[in-house]
Amino acid sequence: MSGAGAPTTGNIDGRGLDVVIIAGTWHDKITNGLIAGAERVLNEARATHRLVRVPGSFELAVAAQAAFAGGADAVVALGVIIRGGTPHFEYVSAATTDGLTRVSLDTGKPVGFGVLTLDDEQQGLDRAGLEGSKEDKGAEAADAALRTALVIKELRG
Repeated sequence: MSGAGAPTTGNIDGRGLDVVIIAGTWHDKITNGLIAGAERVLNEARATHRLVRVPGSFELAVAAQAAFAGGADAVVALGVIIRGGTPHFEYVSAATTDGLTRVSLDTGKPVGFGVLTLDDEQQGLDRAGLEGSKEDKGAEAADAALRTALVIKELRG
């Protein structure tokens, strides 16, 4: 598991930050776990937030761009891409990652990356923050988005 060496989380004051959680609709059980983890972190930080759903991970980048155009300070992008028997996995994974990176750099605002790229469903269940999961990638993505938004706010004075 990649959770070894994870940064410390918690104790974030997100008051005054507007965060949009954008989640795909594939693999509901895993995605709903990711959303729950992200919402928990944002609630604990007292950040203003809302959830929007898009059809799949490929659509996360354009929705993130729209969220920033609407005034969001940060986005938490959540999705699930499971490898299949065709090259589709590589194309969607690369396009999603590149798209979210581009949106973040073009806007100068953080995107918490909670897109799971998996070989099988069990890997997602292990990372979704569900009962019995080893990791909570939704919470980690929200934490990263909040912390980065606060750093950017400080750097810009």
